[in-house]
Amino acid sequence: MVFTPVLSAHWDDTDSFTLDGYVRHGGYTALPKALAMDPDAVIALVKDSGLRGRGGAGFPTGMKWGFIPQGNEGQGAKPHYLVVNADESEPGTCKDTPFLMANPHALIEGVAIASYAIRSSFAVIYVRGEIVHVIRRLQQAVLDAYAAGHLGKDIGGSGFDLDVIVHAGSGAYICGEETALLDSLEGYRGQPRLRPPFPATHGLYASPTVVNNVESIASVPSIVLGGAQWFSSMGTEKSKGYTLYSLSGHVKTPGQYEAPLGITLRQLLDLSGGMREGHELKFWTPGGSSTPLLTAEHLDVPLDYEGVAAAGSMLGTKALQCFDETTCAVRAILRWTEFYAHESCGKCTPCREGTFWMVQILQRLEAGTGTEEDIVTLLDTCDNIFGRAFCALADGATSPIVSGVQYFRDEFVAHITNRGCPFDPVASTVFSGALA
Repeated sequence: MVFTPVLSAHWDDTDSFTLDGYVRHGGYTALPKALAMDPDAVIALVKDSGLRGRGGAGFPTGMKWGFIPQGNEGQGAKPHYLVVNADESEPGTCKDTPFLMANPHALIEGVAIASYAIRSSFAVIYVRGEIVHVIRRLQQAVLDAYAAGHLGKDIGGSGFDLDVIVHAGSGAYICGEETALLDSLEGYRGQPRLRPPFPATHGLYASPTVVNNVESIASVPSIVLGGAQWFSSMGTEKSKGYTLYSLSGHVKTPGQYEAPLGITLRQLLDLSGGMREGHELKFWTPGGSSTPLLTAEHLDVPLDYEGVAAAGSMLGTKALQCFDETTCAVRAILRWTEFYAHESCGKCTPCREGTFWMVQILQRLEAGTGTEEDIVTLLDTCDNIFGRAFCALADGATSPIVSGVQYFRDEFVAHITNRGCPFDPVASTVFSGALA
């Protein structure tokens, strides 16, 4: 497989994050080209490219833009808004932060093009509040773009005006959900909204709004320059283009790997030097901790939306957390579940109560004080939570549990029969003995 980096092509440059560094490699040449087109033609171009949202769900980006009501830009019409979701918070998900540190102007140029396409004169980049270094770098990049005339009034003499704000969140994972993010922007507590109505018609300040992930918007300038056919020539039949894969865990060289959609974990591990010396892959997440676990049997699953779904999981944010045979699956699942219980906004009962009780059961099982009936109760709880909450947080919390029991039920049982974690060196028996 041939790799031609686009988003990460110049990350090694010492000044890649600066305006000069970005312009030196053709930055801000897509914007005037897009401004010379009709806004609907830009939307059609993105549709034709096959670009799908890189934030988790994989919804077609151009189609999402097309949902914005058109032809209502006259006097008294509601304004249109673009909101970029940079509230990256899920365990294992770490692609937006290094991207924004290395190449913030690609996002800003994408914001300008996307705003023009949806006829928005105001855009917000919502960044997780804890990553202060990213916020400062992004704010400086926005100021530099204003000074260079790429943002502000009458951009490039086109008559298009755009203001961009960098907004720092307050550290709530739930604000990664688009409607909770919108509530947060409006000054309310971040909690998901009941839909319909959808953000396309009733988003920020009850006005038409597009909410996109950082990588989705940052991919737009290259599509404008290269064309829809160029972009769609990469990837697979239904999952087009390139993307960033975040490889972490027990691997020799963790980091961001840009590759066409459809690459396999086996190929990515080959690129990264494989698992750490003397160890083998036991289980991994294809899209962060909210996606069902996969095992070494799935090393050759195509990492695109359809391939991962066929294997029983989701591509999500492409956060590939890899764990070797020294990892206790029960303990890892408990840690993830504790995170989701802590981050539940508490708005709906299935999530608020369900995640709490799942933690209690998993704590008993991990400590060796549970029973096999607890495993049944745990799965029953997941079944009663899934699909019954306001947002996907609760569904995501059940994913590692259900898949974990599916693939590692013997480990759950071993904790019970061993009266403790078989991976604990203080335990009375080794894991192999507990399973005998």
